[in-house]
Amino acid sequence: MDLGIAGKKALVCAASKGLGRGCAFSLAREGVDVTILARTPGPLEATAEEIRKETGVTVNTVACDISTEEGRNMALAACPEPDILVNNAGGPPPGDFRDWDRDDWIKALDANMLTPIFLIKATVDGMIERKFGRVVNITSAAVKAPIEILGLSNGARAGLTGFIAGLSRKTVRHNVTINNLLPGPFDTDRLHSNMKVKADQAGISVEEMFAKRAAENPAGRFGTAHEFGEMCAFICSDQAGFMTGQNFLMDGGSYPGTL
Repeated sequence: MDLGIAGKKALVCAASKGLGRGCAFSLAREGVDVTILARTPGPLEATAEEIRKETGVTVNTVACDISTEEGRNMALAACPEPDILVNNAGGPPPGDFRDWDRDDWIKALDANMLTPIFLIKATVDGMIERKFGRVVNITSAAVKAPIEILGLSNGARAGLTGFIAGLSRKTVRHNVTINNLLPGPFDTDRLHSNMKVKADQAGISVEEMFAKRAAENPAGRFGTAHEFGEMCAFICSDQAGFMTGQNFLMDGGSYPGTL
């Protein structure tokens, strides 16, 4: 299927690794010129070069902390009029809410709620004027089924979800959609680091823990960054203009609910 977005411009956050990287690759394969962001220059430049070699599209890089005003200004200077915005940031650390102070909460809100809102604020009016825009916020399956030890993430991402539910109904008449993509267990560096902690706690090898947790998922495996990216690309497609304000769960069936 031709997704109808060749020649568009995308700003993709946290795109040097993992799910953001998968989204950048999938958009580039559709002919989208991408500006990719991450904090660490080395992996970011390596990813950019791989995308260029495989797809031939224009790839710009910005090494910045997107959760800061300075970082957002750098990103928007490199791609001031994106047609596609993929918001993404690493989740805050797990823990007990009794141990978190105001600074912990503000940091979580800055990264996982306020930064996406500010980036949307900076770009959505241009999308409306051009009569095309696609915003995808990478949140978490925890929005549907909160994880007790991830309270910082649960709170910040739920706040973003509520905001998007209202705004997305106002932009869609201009062919500007805003949706959320909710990953469950995906085979990323973050998953591997979590598996090591759990394996150490259980007194088994990382490989054993990885296989055990994969088998517990209804799909019998973890997701891949490639299939996550392909879903993102479809949500950004010309064909997806009638979908807005939705929370697309990708978790291999691990969420047990009907809705």
